[in-house]
Amino acid sequence: MKVNRRRFLKLTAATAVATAFGGLGFVPDAQALDRVAMLGPKWSRQTTSICPYCGVGCGLIVNTDLKTKRAINTEGDPDHPINEGSTCAKGASVWQLAENEERPKRPLYRAPYATEWKEVSWDWALGEIAKRVKKTRDATFAVKNAKGQVVNRCDGIASVGSAAIDNEECWAYQAILRSLGLVYVEHQARICHSSTVPALAESFGRGAMTNHWNDIANSDCVLVMGSNAAENHPISFKWVTKAMRKGAKLINLDPRFTRTSSRADLHCHIRAGTDIAILGGLIKYILDNDLIQKDYVLTHTNAPTLVGEKFGFEDGLFTGFTRNGDDKDYAGSYNKSLWAFDKDAEGLPRKDLTLKHPRCVINLLKKHYERYDLDTVSSVSGADKASLLEFYKLFSATGKPDKAGTIMYAMGWTQHTVGVQYIRTMAMVQLLLGNIGVAGGGVNAMRGESNVQGSTDHALLWHLLPGYLATPNAGLDSYQAYVAAKTQPHLDGAKDPKSAAWWQNFPKYMASFLTAMYPDATAEQSYAWLPKAEDGKTYTWLQLFDAMSKSEFKGFFAWGMNPACGGANAGKNRKAMANLDWMVNVNIFDNETGSFWRGPGQDPKKIKTEVFFLPCAVSIEKEGSIINSGRWMQWRYQGPDPRGESKTDGHIMTELYDVIRALYVKEGGALPEPIKNLSVDMWKQGHGFDAHKVAKLINGYFTRDVTIKDTTYKKGTLVPSFALLQDDGSTSSGNWLYCNSYTESGNMAARRSKEQTAEQENIGLFPNWAWCWPVNRRVLYNRASCDSTGKPYAPQKAVVQWNGEKWIGDVPDGGWAPGEKYAFIMQAGGLGQLYGPGREDGPFPEHYEPMETPFKSHSFSKELNNPAVLRFAHEALAVADPKYPLVATTFRVTEHWQTGHMTRHTPWLLEAMPQIFVEMSEELAKEKGIENGEKVTVESIRGSIWAVAMVTKRLRPLTVMGKTIHQIGLPWHFGWQMPHDGSGGDSANLLTPSVGDPNTGIPETKVFVANVRKL
Repeated sequence: MKVNRRRFLKLTAATAVATAFGGLGFVPDAQALDRVAMLGPKWSRQTTSICPYCGVGCGLIVNTDLKTKRAINTEGDPDHPINEGSTCAKGASVWQLAENEERPKRPLYRAPYATEWKEVSWDWALGEIAKRVKKTRDATFAVKNAKGQVVNRCDGIASVGSAAIDNEECWAYQAILRSLGLVYVEHQARICHSSTVPALAESFGRGAMTNHWNDIANSDCVLVMGSNAAENHPISFKWVTKAMRKGAKLINLDPRFTRTSSRADLHCHIRAGTDIAILGGLIKYILDNDLIQKDYVLTHTNAPTLVGEKFGFEDGLFTGFTRNGDDKDYAGSYNKSLWAFDKDAEGLPRKDLTLKHPRCVINLLKKHYERYDLDTVSSVSGADKASLLEFYKLFSATGKPDKAGTIMYAMGWTQHTVGVQYIRTMAMVQLLLGNIGVAGGGVNAMRGESNVQGSTDHALLWHLLPGYLATPNAGLDSYQAYVAAKTQPHLDGAKDPKSAAWWQNFPKYMASFLTAMYPDATAEQSYAWLPKAEDGKTYTWLQLFDAMSKSEFKGFFAWGMNPACGGANAGKNRKAMANLDWMVNVNIFDNETGSFWRGPGQDPKKIKTEVFFLPCAVSIEKEGSIINSGRWMQWRYQGPDPRGESKTDGHIMTELYDVIRALYVKEGGALPEPIKNLSVDMWKQGHGFDAHKVAKLINGYFTRDVTIKDTTYKKGTLVPSFALLQDDGSTSSGNWLYCNSYTESGNMAARRSKEQTAEQENIGLFPNWAWCWPVNRRVLYNRASCDSTGKPYAPQKAVVQWNGEKWIGDVPDGGWAPGEKYAFIMQAGGLGQLYGPGREDGPFPEHYEPMETPFKSHSFSKELNNPAVLRFAHEALAVADPKYPLVATTFRVTEHWQTGHMTRHTPWLLEAMPQIFVEMSEELAKEKGIENGEKVTVESIRGSIWAVAMVTKRLRPLTVMGKTIHQIGLPWHFGWQMPHDGSGGDSANLLTPSVGDPNTGIPETKVFVANVRKL
């Protein structure tokens, strides 16, 4: 019998309800079973949505009551290629977000020094916020800086948020912030995956997950390191198990024995903060045993390229280092020009295809990692030598042409002061083994929020404009100077006829972006209106809150974020917010950020900060697109109406902006032109935000009739591909990467067809389900899966192949015939980079200790920490301090997400995981006299929290450089605001340090030192 979804529901109704309620001690009666009847079309309508939690992007079906317009049920979408109907605990409970009495029904206001919230109207709230914005902007607006350079910048307002809102809302929000002149623009990506983008971009050309979730099933060896996929991305793990059923090996390295570990063929306990040492040992093993995929390495990487004579490395430092004083945020810096390649008279890097020259990249690589022998790596990491060797053997076996290995990583790698170099190390391994661009390969960044990829693409970060265009800085005083500076390195690379150097098209993408922002202005005018960053200054999350702690801001937007729990050194963030004049908090529920003034240790009567809370819709209450980790842009539809008087984020943005703009039209003010001329009227249908209109604007239009290669495109036609964007104002595109996502053929993100060619079906590409940037390509760098003739290295699972006339399979990463262009088209040189001279802390990764460590030295060099680290000299750190002898880390649990803001308000999830705990080994518990289940104090140099002791065998003591080291771990999902009685505890981020990676400023929250004691 063929069972469709509705028949399945009928057949299993009694079982489903009995399962749901049986554990509560009763058997459902006939009335309880009527809930299933309510899912029928007589009572409710169905819409499809995407889960609002992690970046896997699971499909949901939402049932909405036709009379009440409220959600009845959410369940997994059985047609969806990724989750195939399944959900994790969080996905299964999404309807409880919509139907939740804790959601404020209308805006709330906290007056200066007030002790309570009060309800206010939307008109009053938006009107008062607009007044605050204008007053602060006008008072703190800088037309010129101290050097006399035009900057057109508002220094008195900062923003954080959001990775939870739709793509269309993200684009609108960044446009609003930049029209106001803000440079302190940050969001979740800075503190979760910001180290991914420069690491992968330096290695391959783009900063995104290289493959996609379904493709994991094609792997021969899956390495889960720096993540816990089985618990934190549960549905992703089904693709790991599918690979394992076909014979793949699963390797897991982790400080704890996790649920991922329990399924692994090999698990290895390691000390947190030592992954570069371990992976450096893997590189040494591959090179010492000649296990590289040689044709791949010669054809597709810069292994044969010669490095200039000025480059060197000695005792932990690369050539050109300058140590800074304590007055600087960064401990030191390098003169990266000394790391340049050896170039010929044409300015192109020299190569030695025999790989014999001592200064070719691969020989410098061998020399660099000759110190990373098995004994030293084991001593520093605490890992068992036999397990390390088994890991090296298993993973390096994927270096054969017909094999592929993949890596699944997340915060365990990103949140370190060497986070970029963690990811760079594995990227280099994958290039050596030929695992990039192939089915079952890749470096797969597992995003932790439903739209953190999209919100990064649309540039809710200070250093980016949408599509990874660069933020202007003060030294580039004209549009022409700006595009020339950003394009020149790629024009130099294009001198090699085989290098596509795709970023030479930068002027086309920038001009089209500016036209989308300001349709009636020239590129020169629009560029002048953009706020300019100071040369040499960064505006990262940690620096934003440090500036806030020094009272440098008057106003602050916390949009869909909870920095009072989610940011490193959260106590500092909470104190800093008391220095503000006003704050706007947009969220589903009140949280620790909006209510910081009434939190632990606070006296509301002494805190001046005005706070406006604006209630927003949940994901199933609105329409728009989000991007998952695998770059799939998926459309979700509105089911229930927004609860109470809450509004979608897009509506809040446009309504607030209309009030701000009206004030500037009426009263004038500091540089009103960018506010008056912003394209906000193109975002709306009537008075409301229209996701389809913004999606089309992001894709881009022809602004006049244009003839390109004998084809004429009429004014107002949607641009079908970014290859057609122009630099003369004749095209607009809010984000060039998304050009092709909404075309005259329709909304590509809304597609739901599983139709595939035989070649595509063989590896599960699903090219007609949703849409994937760029131009619907599912596997990045896929031409690297073939040799120079277009023949796949692994024909049995080809991603693309040349059939004599064209590429078939996936959309090729560049459509040229085989041998015409290198495969890594976004790199100036066209090759995957084993040697990456663009990073702030070195072209090769090097092991340094975390900023807080039990050791005063280590075995690889005299440099204890990353010499270029971001730190604040006035903040104390614990280094080899006997008061804090334990290595601590933070982690996630399946039942909660991020700061727990959404999940702690979800009854099912809170019941399953009600309070903070600290996991420790049996040996440590015995040493401290702690029993399982007891409340204990966990303390660092920054503060302390209570937690319930979880004594397990999942952690064990390690011997590290001759010393016994104990490790502890805490989930970071808790906060004082919910549960309201305080029984959940507070944030683990009250313990973590505000130190960061020099490339991105991402905080080092995955390793610090602490102590545990009985209460």
